[in-house]
Amino acid sequence: MTGSQNESLPSSLPGAIDTVRDAWANFGDTRFINNFTEVSAHVSTNRVFRLAMSDNSNLIAKVSSYGSYFQFAEDHDRLARCSEQLRGGRWSGFLAEVLGKNGRPYTWYDESCWAVFYTDVQRQDSLPRILTDQDVITLAREIAEFHLACAAIAPSLPPTSNSVKGDAIHLFDLLRESQAPQNFGLDKSDIGVLQHSTHDLLLHLEKVHYDEWLRIPILVDWNLGNFSVQAPQNNSGRIFQLSTRWDYDWFRVESRLLDFYFLSRVSSRTGDRTQFSYSAHTFNEPRFLKFLAAYNQIYPLSPIEIEFLPFAYRFFLLNYVIREGARFFRPDLCAQFRRDAAREHLVNSTQLDLSELLKIVG
Repeated sequence: MTGSQNESLPSSLPGAIDTVRDAWANFGDTRFINNFTEVSAHVSTNRVFRLAMSDNSNLIAKVSSYGSYFQFAEDHDRLARCSEQLRGGRWSGFLAEVLGKNGRPYTWYDESCWAVFYTDVQRQDSLPRILTDQDVITLAREIAEFHLACAAIAPSLPPTSNSVKGDAIHLFDLLRESQAPQNFGLDKSDIGVLQHSTHDLLLHLEKVHYDEWLRIPILVDWNLGNFSVQAPQNNSGRIFQLSTRWDYDWFRVESRLLDFYFLSRVSSRTGDRTQFSYSAHTFNEPRFLKFLAAYNQIYPLSPIEIEFLPFAYRFFLLNYVIREGARFFRPDLCAQFRRDAAREHLVNSTQLDLSELLKIVG
């Protein structure tokens, strides 16, 4: 049940609030909601609330209409399995837990939007917007160890219904429709660039036999507002360790290379917290070379993986900005990001100099 006496309800979000109420009522917990506090990032179309419960605990509720409910439910099943498999080790409690019902992750669906509840993980310290060189090295080592843990549990996860190749094929079909310029809000010449970029991505996936690559649980979006750190609890010599992670909008099971673009942004000299541009220049910054070298010492990368970095970045632009952008980003940001991708970023991705990165992996 939900309470109403102490609720602070944003007047512009009655639908999202009603969805949370209905989802909680269906969940069947005896606690009621005393208060709603919106904690949305206001970049995407999702709405996120911190719920003050009647037992003085807090929960997080997310309301979404982004993508497909069925993909959303599948992702949360895999997330719950990841949390379970990681318990008892270094990464126990790192991921915010998905609340479950009858032994399964609980999701609410009314055929127009959907909702999920998470534990409100204890957020520790945030990294500074501009990392020091030592911060970059420490973050790289932490991410490498997290990726190793994810690789270890990957065989226990059922297959997922989405894939890089499947998403790219779907986009390529959409771009060849006669109404593509109107559907994507772009000029015909922009659509031509997108078609060419998507086609090149598909050709490269075939060339490198991507279907045979190891796929692990990845979180894609590593901006500084999505995770916290704390002082290390051992004698590792590191200045911090990853503590908690939340926000799973772009969770999927794919190559670890899809995580690296956002990690290059976090490592960059300009930082990431307030930068709303998806330029690829951060791959060639000296700080990312330091990140990659430290990561490679713990979880070695191959030359073919380094050569895939521009294509992993291209997939991010094509899938999340172009294909899904209108459903995920605010309309003004979506229009801006799509123009930037078609007219600048995708072309620049073909000109990245990987020579210094390849030297690191030998």
